Amino acid sequence: MARKRAPIELPTVDELFTSQSERDNATLEGVTEIQLALIDPFPGHPFHVKDDEEMERLAESIAENGVLVPLTVRASGTERYELVSGHRRKRAAELAGIASAPCIVRSMDDDEAVIAMVDSNLQREAILPSERAFAYSMRLEAMKHQGLRTDLTSAQVAQKSSGRWSRDILAEELGVSKDKVQRFIRLTHLIPELLALVDEGRMKMLPAVEVSYLSQEEQTWLFDAMGAQACTPSHAQAVKMKRYSKEGSLTSALVRSIMEEEKPNQVEQFKIPRKSIARFFRPSATRDEIESRIVRALELLEQAEARRGRQGGA
Repeated sequence: MARKRAPIELPTVDELFTSQSERDNATLEGVTEIQLALIDPFPGHPFHVKDDEEMERLAESIAENGVLVPLTVRASGTERYELVSGHRRKRAAELAGIASAPCIVRSMDDDEAVIAMVDSNLQREAILPSERAFAYSMRLEAMKHQGLRTDLTSAQVAQKSSGRWSRDILAEELGVSKDKVQRFIRLTHLIPELLALVDEGRMKMLPAVEVSYLSQEEQTWLFDAMGAQACTPSHAQAVKMKRYSKEGSLTSALVRSIMEEEKPNQVEQFKIPRKSIARFFRPSATRDEIESRIVRALELLEQAEARRGRQGGA
């Protein structure tokens, strides 16, 4: 006799857009219904809230089921609130035509609010480099206000009273390496145009970090040169520009000259499907042997055409 399968409970769309800690807190703290018009976004919120397909699905879920996980807010004045976590749920509720949402009102100072806001959003799966960069930076500044010296942009990093490096403490709390924290925070020094290229995956992390040490004017020169050359700097090129910048000798012309240098990984490749030329080579022929024979054949063809040209003109 076949066994009955236990029903599988799938998470709602609303649950997919929240962290476990938010759902746990919702069961432990009091919830108040608050008009969305009275809730202001968090100042400098580094995470993007986009009206994309995911937002559309979330809005449909909220329209059907309501906001299942409360927003977290703090009082910001007479009958006004500041949103700490739940920016996507709030936007989805607005798109769904809902006027109010359940909220947990917490008493937090600025630094506590920043840390809570960052931690709740960093649990998302898809986070852009720019979002992570400014989130790390904001959290670091909040920790600094709470008594930590946290200058991660230099090699000199002060210690907490316990003797542990602040960089180590932050990395441990975020669950990432201290070098990764430092690299992301450096991205906040990029001009918006270059940071957008990092988000799009068109500019790699390591050269972006080196470029972040250039002044804004120098970065603008680089962005213009990248457009003219239709390429991004390699790590070696970025290091070279950083060195010239530090020496005070980097110019717009020098940036263009450096970007004109040929990079092995950006040399245009021409590929021929092997099956198209297989009949001309033995099965065991290596890539180098095939390339050499093709080049030799083209040289012979070029010589033959040159001879025909001389005979025709005689």
